[in-house]
Amino acid sequence: MTERFAIYYAPSANSPLWDRASAWLGRDPLTNETFDGAIAGIERRRLLNLTQSANRYAFHATIKPPMALAGATVDDLRQALAEFARNHQPVSLGQLKVATLDGFLALIPDDGNDAVQDFAATVVEQFEPFRAELSIKDRAARLARGLTPRQEELLDAYGYPYVFDEFRFHMTLTDRLPEEDRADLLAAAQAWFAPELVEPLMLDRLVLYHEPEAGTFFRRLEDYKLGQ
Repeated sequence: MTERFAIYYAPSANSPLWDRASAWLGRDPLTNETFDGAIAGIERRRLLNLTQSANRYAFHATIKPPMALAGATVDDLRQALAEFARNHQPVSLGQLKVATLDGFLALIPDDGNDAVQDFAATVVEQFEPFRAELSIKDRAARLARGLTPRQEELLDAYGYPYVFDEFRFHMTLTDRLPEEDRADLLAAAQAWFAPELVEPLMLDRLVLYHEPEAGTFFRRLEDYKLGQ
């Protein structure tokens, strides 16, 4: 089965935010360590049931969505990422907050941020030559979820419907939640992440993630610090 690579933002793997997010989702995608025990009053089994997809994709903000490679190797991609990072500076995300976004919980910036939008668009364009075309099956699966005409246009052009003007920076914390779970999960997430959301956050790196086979867990491979 086809492996995929994604270019994400994630905080340093040595940061308290990373540790809290890994504990919340139940897995550290760098070490593959798993976590037990309740979180902020939410029983672990319940939390795992409500974060299955978020756990598989791992804690991140999507910049260049998962893609199979076309006519390039992972070493080519790594080299291009290192060069790109050297030539681009960190971008301030401002303060993040836990919020409900289309029925799931995520960390999102407190305010809109044109610099982040522009940076994400640049990454999408820069690394588009590495992306293999979507399969007919994958395209159909995307369309089945319901897309606007603009999102369908972006899907066909870039393999993903939520880029450029449809992009919104977010770091997913749950799957789409049933209505009865939203209030207490939101309160628990706000309490759990509050200590790490006091200071503004910098988008200071791009991180390469890897899905070895379709449907398997994404792993954190390598960080590329911006401006270095």
